[in-house]
Amino acid sequence: MRVDEQGTQLTYCTNIHPAEGLAGVLRSLDEYTVPLKARLSPDAPFGVGLRLSGRESVEVLQGTALADLRTFLDDRGLYVFTMNGFPYGPFHGQAVKAQVHAPDWRHPERVAYTLRLTEILAALLPDGSEGSISTSPLSYAAWVDAADPQVWQELTQNVVEVVAALVRLRQERGIVIHLDMEPEPDGLLQCSADLAAFYTEHLLTHGAEELAARLGTGLDMARAHLRDHFQVCFDVCHVAVMYDEPAAALALYRDAGLRVGKVQISSALRLVLPDDAAGRDALGTALAPFAEGTYLHQVIARTRRGTLLQYPDLPPALADLHNPDVQEWRVHFHVPVFLDRAGVFGSTQDAIPATLDALRSELAAHHLEVETYTWDVLPGELRLPMVESIARELEWVQDVL
Repeated sequence: MRVDEQGTQLTYCTNIHPAEGLAGVLRSLDEYTVPLKARLSPDAPFGVGLRLSGRESVEVLQGTALADLRTFLDDRGLYVFTMNGFPYGPFHGQAVKAQVHAPDWRHPERVAYTLRLTEILAALLPDGSEGSISTSPLSYAAWVDAADPQVWQELTQNVVEVVAALVRLRQERGIVIHLDMEPEPDGLLQCSADLAAFYTEHLLTHGAEELAARLGTGLDMARAHLRDHFQVCFDVCHVAVMYDEPAAALALYRDAGLRVGKVQISSALRLVLPDDAAGRDALGTALAPFAEGTYLHQVIARTRRGTLLQYPDLPPALADLHNPDVQEWRVHFHVPVFLDRAGVFGSTQDAIPATLDALRSELAAHHLEVETYTWDVLPGELRLPMVESIARELEWVQDVL
């Protein structure tokens, strides 16, 4: 939904709903999104952050399904302005873990999937609106040899193939869509510095040459196209887990010439570890319900010397709970944004107003998307009815704005 006169859009991501197949996606829209529109935007269309899996993206492009989806949305006063193209496969009810990165950007299917989402979004965007597609940070870091130049060349070429398609879409149909890359802890690009370096060292160099050759244009124009169609998905939770300050991360992007196309709004768990063993044991016991088997819950620890230790998931972090050098943990576990505490734990909620404050002068036309996708694996005491939960999150963000 529009939250100001400048066209800033706020919504939530439908990846929070377990759904399988297009029919399941439509059922979840009827069950959750339509009641949300009635509550939050009764007299105006309500924007949706749509997530379609690889399988669903194929299904939507068969026969009349895409036209039927547009009619379904129009009939309910809904529209789509952003899509989540990060998780490709099933996202609920089974182990996702590092497979959330598969297929990564080395694989032709990642390119094909993103191009299908582009075709779908182009058909669903309201006239004159700008669209965004968020995507994975190239790969899971443990899967690739980051010292191999061939890897970076392949990744860059595949991203450029999508950017070239976005440029042609704009030139031929006047539709503007940008690909927004989302750094994540333990991703090949895990922080703002990594993404800025990929942009300046790979995309603006041999990536621009590749794009210029594909489009038959000059190098300066190719770089301008990259600036328009390759942007940042600024995930507030991921930034906080990496102990990045939002204003500093945004300044780094600005200095690199990178725009923020989409802001994903969510909070992580924050724990200050007590010095005594009994206190740490109690904390470990309280954390056990969060060590579930569906999603990766990367843990970044800050030591007494100010250095960071990374654990790929909660179980290895819990095994190192009594490390005397560690003072604080931040856990990649999305908790409701309206909570500044989750049980006995704190949250990184303060990073949300800090991000919005830092962006305030340039918020116009930004895409803001709440993404608490862990409702079905949250410990019971933190769960609320789904529509009520999402509405509270969106209302909380509106208050902050």
